[in-house]
Amino acid sequence: MTNITKNLQAVRQSIREAASSCDRDPESVTLVAVSKRHSTEAIRTAYAAGQRDFGENYAQEQRDKAVELADLDGIRWHFIGHLQRNKAKHVAPSCALVETVDSVRLVEELSRQAVRLDRVVSCLVQVNVGEEEQKFGCDREEVEEILRAVEKAEGLELEGLMTIPPWDLEPQETRVHFSALAQLRERHGGRARLPHLSMGMSHDFQVAIEEGATMVRVGTAIFGPRT
Repeated sequence: MTNITKNLQAVRQSIREAASSCDRDPESVTLVAVSKRHSTEAIRTAYAAGQRDFGENYAQEQRDKAVELADLDGIRWHFIGHLQRNKAKHVAPSCALVETVDSVRLVEELSRQAVRLDRVVSCLVQVNVGEEEQKFGCDREEVEEILRAVEKAEGLELEGLMTIPPWDLEPQETRVHFSALAQLRERHGGRARLPHLSMGMSHDFQVAIEEGATMVRVGTAIFGPRT
């Protein structure tokens, strides 16, 4: 577990360097520690080292971890995996941010759950900028419709856009996808409407920061390989 603390320090330093290299404030980048399939003990170690934002991919796993770690004041759960509508009930009670909203029907179900719980759930719209058939996320042409649905939905708050580039690209090859998401933001209202861009993972978050990421999702570089 001591490696987690050291790894966090190294990732934070890399974020500072990447932000500084493009004249950005490092505080403008939120590190989301991707804790899927890692133990609650590992999360507690990262929390003790100052980490507060954690990302989970599976609805029931996120739900169970939120219950077990309810004593950790200020912890913020991000849901970053594909969310089926029938699983929205699991993430709505404790997620601060659902990053993978990709359909109007999911918006409607998340809204229903948020209203039922009398809470506000923040949302990012996930866009399949790489246009991969096997990848989740809406098409570019669907973005505005989903953005408007979130804005109109009770209990939801629109925060920005998210993307996951093709897995097999080298870091510099992902730049075109990050740039495309940033351009989509400008096309759909800019920072005023969409303050956040969630993009970049362990192998390419520095490039994502250079292209405007405000949230980076880092798992392996912090927690190591999943067992």
